[in-house]
Amino acid sequence: MKQSRSELNGLARRTTRRSLQWCLLPLVIAMAWVGCKKEATVADENNPVGTYRLVSVDRNRLPCAVQHEGRAMTVNSGGFVINADGTCSSKMLLAGSDSPIEVKATYTREGSKLTMQWQGAGTTTGTFEANTLTMNNEGKVFTYRK
Repeated sequence: MKQSRSELNGLARRTTRRSLQWCLLPLVIAMAWVGCKKEATVADENNPVGTYRLVSVDRNRLPCAVQHEGRAMTVNSGGFVINADGTCSSKMLLAGSDSPIEVKATYTREGSKLTMQWQGAGTTTGTFEANTLTMNNEGKVFTYRK
């Protein structure tokens, strides 16, 4: 059976349209997939949350000797943890001690400034920038790094 020219043109158009649809389908799926992905997030460089290591006291690298309430002591190591829930804690290991001294606090944040209210003690302020936390505690400057 012989098909007329108009029938052949119609068949060619339908075949071309269907082929075009099949070729565009992967592109549409890819666009939908990209559009539905979670938005990329940029890390907040001024987010204080994290674990820090004590690197110096009054610009003296650890281990270093310090005076506290008339007593000389040597700070061997220390750490500081800032949690997202508004709590933080500090641990410090002194020479001659088998276990670290640990204290806990709640904190408030105002820009790069942290104000810590220690359990059973006073208030300390600190500042953070990028990966460094600096805290002034009773006139001593403690510097921590993430």
